[in-house]
Amino acid sequence: MADQSIKSLFSSAERQRKDIESSWDSNTVTYQQNLVAAITTYEDCLKLADRLSLFSTNETFEDLTSGDLQYLLINYRLAELVLRISSSDRKGVIQRARDAYERYLTLLDHYEILSGPDKKLYHTYTESPTSFSTISTKDPNARRNAKIANFKQEKELKKKLEYLEQNPAALQNDDDAVRELQLTNIALCTHNSFQQLESMALELEILAMAPPTPPAGPESLERDYRERMGLRGKDEYSDRLDRRDMLSAANTGPILSSGGKPLRPFTLLDSRQSIKAGVFKPGHNLPTMTIDEYLEEERARGGIIEGGGEASGLSPEPDEDNYEKGDQETMKAREWDEYVEANPKGSGNTLNRG
Repeated sequence: MADQSIKSLFSSAERQRKDIESSWDSNTVTYQQNLVAAITTYEDCLKLADRLSLFSTNETFEDLTSGDLQYLLINYRLAELVLRISSSDRKGVIQRARDAYERYLTLLDHYEILSGPDKKLYHTYTESPTSFSTISTKDPNARRNAKIANFKQEKELKKKLEYLEQNPAALQNDDDAVRELQLTNIALCTHNSFQQLESMALELEILAMAPPTPPAGPESLERDYRERMGLRGKDEYSDRLDRRDMLSAANTGPILSSGGKPLRPFTLLDSRQSIKAGVFKPGHNLPTMTIDEYLEEERARGGIIEGGGEASGLSPEPDEDNYEKGDQETMKAREWDEYVEANPKGSGNTLNRG
């Protein structure tokens, strides 16, 4: 009868947990109330298991029945739910969940259910809980490979657990199959426990660097209200940059002096019609001219270089009727010939001659 009682109580706690995990809004009051109720049910399971001496230090793993293996997860489920509590005392929530994880791993270590790698991680955690990490090395490549290995291990455990759960007919008369299912579930939960312990150690390290939150007493609330409403005295200290009394004192009086110098900050406003016209318009700048108009304007400003290409190497045909142009070209050619005859090639380079 007592075994049936803990069985029904644990089943009720499992149903409450699955309902909470399927809920998406964790900030509502109803969610937190259901969360507290589920935590209370798991705590009742722990009390009943202790009263029944369900797990004893004198027993070994072989002494546990396949039906009792599921009760090893009570502390793990409790730690999972505690982490979902929304509270201002985050350190207290993490410490409470850590205690539940430690009880869960200690129980598995006593029954020698932990695998070789998990047993090594458990001893590493007990030596230094505050700086625990599932990856001991600091080499980036080694840490990456270790994370990939952890992900593959978790994926394989979930796949195996899903396969066993999808064959309930094979579990009815096969005690070994039931035992394998429970042990696979425990292995997956143990893997997640070490991941959560590492995450909580990092979170506690961050919370330790946060400044302490001052208690919100009546005096502090009144002081904050006076500061928001600008009711502070001029001699009282305030670290706000936008104090209302300072801004109001600075925004009184004329804007410009007699010499045209600004005396206080001001904003230039456009006419109401232009502001009204700019309400219903696209957020991007619209074009003000066509492409052809833009090219004509650039050509008029000299911003377009015309010519080039193969046509630029062709000399224009001479005009035979333009005798003046022909005489200029002839004189230019004669002057070049006379210059070449007077300055033969290499005549100017006389410094390096031997």
